[in-house]
Amino acid sequence: MAKSDALKHNLPAPMAALVTHVIKTKNFENAAAPNGTFARDFMPRAAALLDSPLIADVVDTVDAKTFTRPSYAGNAMETVERTGDGPTIVTFRPTAFDAAETNDTKAAPVVQVSDDALAAAAGSASLGEFVSAENKDTGERADLSTARVVISGGRGVGDNFDKLYSLADAFGPDAAVGASRAAVDAGMCANDMQVGQTGKVVAPEVYIALGISGAIQHVAGMKDSKVIVAVNKDEDCPLFSIADVGYTGDLFEAVDRIKEEVQKKKA
Repeated sequence: MAKSDALKHNLPAPMAALVTHVIKTKNFENAAAPNGTFARDFMPRAAALLDSPLIADVVDTVDAKTFTRPSYAGNAMETVERTGDGPTIVTFRPTAFDAAETNDTKAAPVVQVSDDALAAAAGSASLGEFVSAENKDTGERADLSTARVVISGGRGVGDNFDKLYSLADAFGPDAAVGASRAAVDAGMCANDMQVGQTGKVVAPEVYIALGISGAIQHVAGMKDSKVIVAVNKDEDCPLFSIADVGYTGDLFEAVDRIKEEVQKKKA
């Protein structure tokens, strides 16, 4: 546990300095973090400061130094072994692992980091500057990375993402709305809604893709979903090849039909 003004805004430089100091002073052989946007910011910096490689987006472990991770946008899996001296620095894809069973008798100890570690963080604070932050109100909807149901829209949705929000509300608070990179780049929705290799990786129980063609980088972020439903007016849509359920037709009609069926089930 660490408390410092230098860490208040989660800037990568002080976070990396803190993590590096703790790993060095404690002689840790392994250091890991979930492969989210936060860890992807500071863990590479920490690895560089430790003169160690970063093994990112791990989906399986072989042993303490050998891991499996996706490559070529998820089209190939590679096994990577950490060789040489120094700690093994890894980020794990959270959706690739089942949740561990809780056991109150084996809770991990919480330890306060040393003053020297906090000083290291403060010493690196000047390497970056916090400008502003915006917290988006998602209401009662689940976080995109952990939602049970994810409804994603592509460029074909246009300015009608409100219909996707309405469908998500029909499913309940454990549903979230995502988007393809094309929709984000077109300014139809916020960057933090992007699903894909350069966005968020999700693996919900149900993934509903509306008007999404199935570009490789998007598929890399959702292919581990338990059930994939694809709706597209193009019958040759590449996403149909990995979908469990495919529907060729108007996506807005499909949204209305799905919403109606969900509401019937809940009635």
